[in-house]
Amino acid sequence: MNYSKININPISPEPTSGSVLVIYTGGTLGMVYEAKGRQLVPFNFEQIIERVPEIGRFDFAITFLSLAEPIDSSNMNPQIWLELAEIIGSHYDQFDSFVILHGTDTMAYTASALSYLLENLNKPVILTGAQLPIGVARSDARENVITALELAAAKNEEGNPIISEVCIYFNSVLLRGNRSKKKESSDFNAFHSENYPALATAGVRIEYNLPYIKTFDRDSQLVVHKSFNTQVAFLKMFPGISAEVVKAVMNIPNLRGIVLETFGAGNATTDTWFLDAISDAIQRGIVIFNVSQCDGGRVAQGHYETSRYMQQAGVVSGSDITAEAAITKMMYVFGQESDHLKCTKMLGKPIRGEMSI
Repeated sequence: MNYSKININPISPEPTSGSVLVIYTGGTLGMVYEAKGRQLVPFNFEQIIERVPEIGRFDFAITFLSLAEPIDSSNMNPQIWLELAEIIGSHYDQFDSFVILHGTDTMAYTASALSYLLENLNKPVILTGAQLPIGVARSDARENVITALELAAAKNEEGNPIISEVCIYFNSVLLRGNRSKKKESSDFNAFHSENYPALATAGVRIEYNLPYIKTFDRDSQLVVHKSFNTQVAFLKMFPGISAEVVKAVMNIPNLRGIVLETFGAGNATTDTWFLDAISDAIQRGIVIFNVSQCDGGRVAQGHYETSRYMQQAGVVSGSDITAEAAITKMMYVFGQESDHLKCTKMLGKPIRGEMSI
């Protein structure tokens, strides 16, 4: 695993109040204008203090680590998720918290994936990024990075971290990572969490929503999982979807699971051909996970006749899980377990706070 490190020690001569490892993966945030032209080029993190001088004023030590080949987040993949989890695991005892700088397009997928891979996490892992590059005058990168660092280093009166889970910080709001979705591509408030309250809001002061933050557990021991199974697929329902399309997805060789994006509270067509395709896939050992296309609300299988048939066939309800959290959860579950029944049970219940019971 290749990466480069840069250490930034606090200006204050007093003992530091902690240490943060910042992991740069790529994305819009790390771009600046080249010296001789107007082209945006990747940012050299050895110059981080020049771009964000406020970083040097913190009273905690910061180490910047950059992946050997930073990527556009559209090229994010499960192998890099595993690499990020391994980096955190191998540095877990050396640092008090972690901040991941990441492109926005797939940030919610990465946050969800890491929440599953880092079992018994007891330290902050906060993902952030920017809608505009750090080299642009109106960039949101500086505020996002500075506040993400402050949140990562925050401790309560007992000296324990206030945050001890995977989160996304963006535009003054801290969200549970596996409850987040990117909703905006042209506004600064890019991320929303419709089914779970914000964990903190950063105004003049940072206000924490403590009842909704994962409880710190001093005795928990981090377990870093090291496998994903990507034999999964999305199938999004729409009026007029054909039998040929559904059957083509459900007959993908070696397919283990499908996240079925349904209407409203988990409804889909009751045409015989569709119900037969669902039943046939389940009988062949394919797990079908029912997730609503709506950003808010939840799947309520059996509440309407149109979803009762799927419930009877053995489709797993995703409750109020996001599509991003659902597909990464499926990859994680299949990476840990081969038994069909155990997989359905794991999918149908919350394991990292990603869905309501």
